[in-house]
Amino acid sequence: MAVDGDSRDWDGRWNHVKKFLERPGPFTHPDFEPSIESLGFLLETCKILVIGAGGLGCELLKNLARSGFRHIHVVDMDTIDISNLNRQFLFRTKDVGRPKADVAADFVNEFHIIVCGLDSIIARRWMNGMLISLLSYEYGVLDPSSIIPLIDGGTEGFKGNDRLYPPQINFPMWTTASMPRLPEHCVEYVRMLQWPKDKPFGDGVGLDGDNPEHIHWVFQRAQERAVDYSITGVTYRLTQGVVKRIIPAVASTNAVIAVACSTEVFKIASSTYIPLNNYLVFNIVDGLYTYTFEAERKENCSACSQVPQDLQFPPSAKLQEVLEYLTENELAVADVTTPQTVLFKLKLTS
Repeated sequence: MAVDGDSRDWDGRWNHVKKFLERPGPFTHPDFEPSIESLGFLLETCKILVIGAGGLGCELLKNLARSGFRHIHVVDMDTIDISNLNRQFLFRTKDVGRPKADVAADFVNEFHIIVCGLDSIIARRWMNGMLISLLSYEYGVLDPSSIIPLIDGGTEGFKGNDRLYPPQINFPMWTTASMPRLPEHCVEYVRMLQWPKDKPFGDGVGLDGDNPEHIHWVFQRAQERAVDYSITGVTYRLTQGVVKRIIPAVASTNAVIAVACSTEVFKIASSTYIPLNNYLVFNIVDGLYTYTFEAERKENCSACSQVPQDLQFPPSAKLQEVLEYLTENELAVADVTTPQTVLFKLKLTS
């Protein structure tokens, strides 16, 4: 979306932004130089891509628009078929017949900054992999101009973070089976252990989170287990949330994380202040807790290390087995062709 500046600008509209752009301060970036031209860059040139227009995404859009960004493009992942959630948003009818990698690169390269407000880890990883695949190196040295900043926000109930993925929502098998403490443990036990054992709807029938009969069966069994361990709080809604991996959304948490993300966008676009380095944790479950630290890069990361890796397979291994290993254990993305910067040297051993 692009905002019509001629009819909507008025004297003093951007005074709150000018205060950051046109004067120095004790906390500004060491290389920052106040300029009246900085606002023009935000209003007329800087292009922002926001991926995800849910609770967090809507807050982000509002904050970015009020911060002076006019060229904001929005992608809502919920409108995409779930089987191709991680990539279809890049393609249009006119792109039929073109290589996917070329279309994706052309689309992403249009933007100066990308902000994610997603609830899908696969989509996050794919977006991260795409940006990594666009990096260019000269004699092994990264070209800084090929870097497109990615700001990622996530919320779960009264918890949230800025930049990295949401906390893992799976529960340890030992806890759910031997010593449940939470109502979620009871539901997870029924989902993972009791359903495959009892086969309530016949052999080969998997648990369908969208089938009310399946959810009701899990709900009843989870209630029985909760009674055995004196656990309260097992409800139908909770059961459905655990089975379908629904991440609870709280408006206040979305608002806080959206502010954190949009602030980082402003800092990167304007160079007024030093950006976050590089992980912000926010938690208001019991009081208020925030913490910022630098998450260190894994030296042998299969996505960004540029270091070839040796993978050993028996001579009888099939290509499908190799692809499954790569997607499940190494690349962790739905499309093994993206990113294209990871190198693997396969060894067949007897």
